[in-house]
Amino acid sequence: MLDANLTQQLKSYLENLREPIELIASLDDSEKSAQTRELLTEIAGLHPKVTASFDGNNERKPSFEIRNANNPQRSVRFAGLPMGHEFTSLVLTLLWAGGHPPKVDSELLEQVRGLTGPLDFEMYFSLSCHNCPDVVQALALMALENPNVTATLIEGGAYQNEIDARQVMGVPATFLNGEPFYNGKMELAEIVARLDSGASEKAAARLTAQEPFEVLIIGGGPAGVASAIYTARKGFRTGIAAERFGGQLNDTLGIENLPGTEYTEGPRLVTDLKTQVDANAIELMNLAFAERLEPATQKGALHTVHFAGGGTLKARALILATGARWRNLGVPGETEYRNKGVAYCPHCDGPLFKGKRIAVVGGGNSGVEAAIDLAQIVGHVTLIEFDHQLRADKVLQDKLRSMANVDVLVSAQTTEITGADGKVNALKWKDRNSGEEHTLALEGVFIQIGLVPNSEWLKDSGIELSQHGEIVTDARGATNLPGVFGAGDTTTVPYKQIVIAMGQGSTAALSAFDYLIRNTAIDGEVQPANAAA
Repeated sequence: MLDANLTQQLKSYLENLREPIELIASLDDSEKSAQTRELLTEIAGLHPKVTASFDGNNERKPSFEIRNANNPQRSVRFAGLPMGHEFTSLVLTLLWAGGHPPKVDSELLEQVRGLTGPLDFEMYFSLSCHNCPDVVQALALMALENPNVTATLIEGGAYQNEIDARQVMGVPATFLNGEPFYNGKMELAEIVARLDSGASEKAAARLTAQEPFEVLIIGGGPAGVASAIYTARKGFRTGIAAERFGGQLNDTLGIENLPGTEYTEGPRLVTDLKTQVDANAIELMNLAFAERLEPATQKGALHTVHFAGGGTLKARALILATGARWRNLGVPGETEYRNKGVAYCPHCDGPLFKGKRIAVVGGGNSGVEAAIDLAQIVGHVTLIEFDHQLRADKVLQDKLRSMANVDVLVSAQTTEITGADGKVNALKWKDRNSGEEHTLALEGVFIQIGLVPNSEWLKDSGIELSQHGEIVTDARGATNLPGVFGAGDTTTVPYKQIVIAMGQGSTAALSAFDYLIRNTAIDGEVQPANAAA
């Protein structure tokens, strides 16, 4: 099951085990069970603290339990094979079960240990889903740290009967005590916040207790991180407050246009950015939802940002880099059938539509790329474009039109997504030339029609916004408010690209530096960076 490279890596990781662990498999005569036996046998052969047995009696076959031999309550169950994107999750679960300490904030870990139960989680993942590992790892850690929590992590492809019975049409899909809990990516802190009634108040208190920053960045994507690195290296006390560190990078698979990096993937780049943030002693406040900006009354004074839950942060200079999100179609049925056939991530959810009929709405690069990828998995793809022609690069259009199981509709306006029995069954569209209306029978709709800036929270702040809701900035990244700068996809920059966002973030940071050295603080004393460290 493991090639020589993975075998060597895993053997090296297992040297970190502090306590013995047991792998207990429940198998049948299927090929998947044979593969599971092979995998567990190989793992057990790599370290004396690991043993494997094959006499489990769990109803899900194949499945296997990873548990601490000294404390059997510390256990996690995988159903199916956690390979592909989930191999890292498997490795971490082995290490945590064997007593290796997780790299998690101690306060958050105490919150996990304090949860009351029973909390029985079942979570479905696909091996191609790059959003699933965060949820898998969070639930595994919770089950290992708290006896009130159990976690069964299920490869959807191995349990198609459960996928169909529970109408799972998007992953990650998480159930708690048999009921739907959440569809989509969640970090450990988000899960705990949903379970711990006092989490919001605690988070707000932590924010408000922070000393004022010299530079505060709102947003943790490429633009925000680039800004933070530049200002931190200038010696300024710098903070990042982000709804979701990494932003859209978390949902981006292949990246092949970043100069100096032939190929990387979004989640891997997020990890690299986090490492650089930590190395520069930047204060990161994740899962912080900005709700209102109270600008400084004069140059050199402190700006105040208000967050969900009541917390506030203050800073002499602000850099707004809140990014953008997928644009919704805004048609009947879209919201009702989200994660029940309506999807936005072809890489995550595509495998769930194997052999089925789907539509991709959007004829730009994102839409055409999605259609090409999906055509290799699903039964048939219909690409629907509002304009009279596709807008994607010619090379992508040529590839798309060469595929036998793809139809392309242009001048087609999507008017409604319909469903029955809780899931999508058709898409209605109108021919913009003739006015004729059509119904397309299908099982899934992937929406790829561009981005909308995350700027609603700024509407009453005095910040100038464009007609599209983007933050208006000049060539230096400055907004119309002194000491407030903008960067990345949430601004009027004409091209929304990772490398451009990084460049804009760097420009905004240098402009913030110039602002700070030219304007003396006139209210509140900001703690220097070296003192914070």
